[in-house]
Amino acid sequence: MAEPEQTESDGERRPAAAAAALTRALAAMGTGAYVVDEQGRVIGVNARAEQLLARPAGDMLGRDAHDLLHRDAHGQPLPRTRCGMRQAFHAGRTAQGEEDFFARGDGSLLPISWLITPYDVGDDEHGTLVLFHARRPQEAEPYPEPTARPLPELERLALLAETTTQLTSTLDVEEALHRLVSLVVPRLADWAVIDLITDRDEVWRAAVVHADGDTLVRHEELQGPMPPVPALSPMPLSSALRGVASTLAGPETYQRDPDSGIAVEQRRLFEATGIRSAAIAPIRSTREVLGALTLGRAEEPRDFTTADLPLLEDIARRAGLALDNARLYQRQRKVAETMQNHLLPQMPHVPRLQMTARYLPAPDASQVGGDWYDVFTLSDHATALAVGDVAGHDLEAAAGMAQVRNMLRAYAWSQQEPPSRIVERLDEAVMHITDVSMATMIFARIEEADDGHWELTWTNAGHPPPLLISHDGLADYLTDGHGLLLGTGVRATRADATALLPPGSTLLLYTDGLIEEAGHILDEGLHRLRRHAAALAHRPLASLTDQLLRRVRPVANDDDVALLALRTPARPCPGPEASRRRPV
Repeated sequence: MAEPEQTESDGERRPAAAAAALTRALAAMGTGAYVVDEQGRVIGVNARAEQLLARPAGDMLGRDAHDLLHRDAHGQPLPRTRCGMRQAFHAGRTAQGEEDFFARGDGSLLPISWLITPYDVGDDEHGTLVLFHARRPQEAEPYPEPTARPLPELERLALLAETTTQLTSTLDVEEALHRLVSLVVPRLADWAVIDLITDRDEVWRAAVVHADGDTLVRHEELQGPMPPVPALSPMPLSSALRGVASTLAGPETYQRDPDSGIAVEQRRLFEATGIRSAAIAPIRSTREVLGALTLGRAEEPRDFTTADLPLLEDIARRAGLALDNARLYQRQRKVAETMQNHLLPQMPHVPRLQMTARYLPAPDASQVGGDWYDVFTLSDHATALAVGDVAGHDLEAAAGMAQVRNMLRAYAWSQQEPPSRIVERLDEAVMHITDVSMATMIFARIEEADDGHWELTWTNAGHPPPLLISHDGLADYLTDGHGLLLGTGVRATRADATALLPPGSTLLLYTDGLIEEAGHILDEGLHRLRRHAAALAHRPLASLTDQLLRRVRPVANDDDVALLALRTPARPCPGPEASRRRPV
C-alpha cells in the first residue's frame, strides 16, 4: 500500500510518524478502507481498497473522495445533497449504508455496503474512516446472517480500527490498559480481566473491571499478585499465559481439583464476579507473551462461543503490540532518568546566597533532554551560573548537553575572562568537536562587591532573557548582552552586560519550555512569567520555583524545562572599607 501522504499541491506533507501509523492501521484491516481528512480528501488507503476500486493509491491520495468515487445506480455523479455518506461525514457521526455505488478505475460500477466513523489520525488531526464491502449487484437474496458472530463484519472491523488507533496513540502502560478495557466493556462483555507477566516473569492481575450500566467499576480487591504460571497445566488461563491458545471457560472449568495456584485464583474470580461464560486470549507481542485478556459475561444472556475467539484474538494481538511499545518506552525512560540524574549538578553552597533549581522532563518524549543548568565556583572564587538548551529532547540531545556543559566548565575555570569571551571559545569548539547542531545559553558570574551588594555579569547566546524580581514585586527582563545562539558558524564578538542585584531580589534563569506554547507568541509566555513571578516575590525561594512551574508552564507543553533561581540577602553585608568607617 502506498504511503498515506498528500501531494505538494494539496498542502504540507503529513508528518512521517503519523503517516506511518495510518499506513499500519489500514493495512491491518481485511476489507476496503480509506481515510479522509476534514475537507473530505483521501489521506490513506489500503491495498484491499486499491484492488476493489481498480485504482492505485496514487490516483486517490489528495483527491476529494465524493467527487472521485460516489455514483448513482446509473453511474452518474451523485449530488452531494443525496449522498448519505457525505451527510454523515459532515455531521461527524458513525453511519452505514447498504445500497450505494463507487466508480472503479476501469469505468465500471462497484455496488457497495459501507460504514464510516470518526477517526483520530494523530497530532491533533481528525479524519473519517470509511470501510466498504463489494456486494453482488441485483442480489436476489441477502447474504445469510452469520449466526456465530456477535458483531456484523463492518462493526467488527470498525472496533478493530478503533482499537488500533486508541492503543497505539499512548506510550503509558496504565493508560493503554484503561483504553483496552473501555473498548471491550460493555460492548463485548460485562467483565474484563487483564493479567500481565512482569519483567521478572511474575504474574500480576492488573485490571478487573465490571460494567455497571455505562459506568466502569474497578475491583481492586481482586487485583494484585498471582501465582506462577505452571509449565504443563492445560487450564485456560495457564495456557493463555504460556501463549498456547485462546479458549472458552466457565465456573465449571475450575470446579475440579485445582492443578495450580492460578486455578485457585480463577475459581475465586468466577465466584466473586458471577461470570457465567468467559473467553480468554493470550496478549502477545512479536517477541514474547505479555499476559492474557479475559472477557466475562455474567448478565448478558448469550454465552461466548468459539466464533467469538477470532475477534478477541485480534484485539489481544493489537493490545500486545501497544503494551510492548509502552514497556520498551518505559525502560528507555528509566535509563534516561538515571542518566539525567547523573548529568544535572548538585548546587554548591555560596555564603549569603539562596539558590535552587528545578528540572522537568518532556512529558511525551524520553524523559531526558537538552535543557540544563549549572552552578559552580570559579578559580577566582566568583560563582558561575549557566542555563542552556541543546536542540532536541532525547538521549542524543542529553549527550550533547553534557558535552557543552563540561566544555563550559573547563573554559570558565581555566580562562579567567569575561563571560562573553568564554562563550566565544565555547561556540568555536562546539562547531568542531561536538555533534551539537544548535544550542542557546546564558552564562553569568555573580560575586559580592565591596559594598555588600551582589554584581551579576552575563552574556546571552540566543536564550530567553533572565528575569529580575525585586523584593517589592517589580519584575524586569535583563535584555542586554544578547547575541547569536551557538552553532551558527558566524564569528561575531559577543557582548557582556552587568547589573547590581537589589537586596532581597530574585533572579530567574530558565529555558523556553517554561514559556513557549504552541499557537501562541513568545511574548505571551514572557508576560505570563513576569506577572506570576512578581506575585510570588514574597514566597520562599523553593516555593516560588514550584509555583512558577505549576502556574506558568503550559499544560500542553511537549518540551523539558530547566529553572535556576537565586536570591540575594535582604540587607547587604558591609565590606571591609565600610567596617573600618563604622564608629566604635
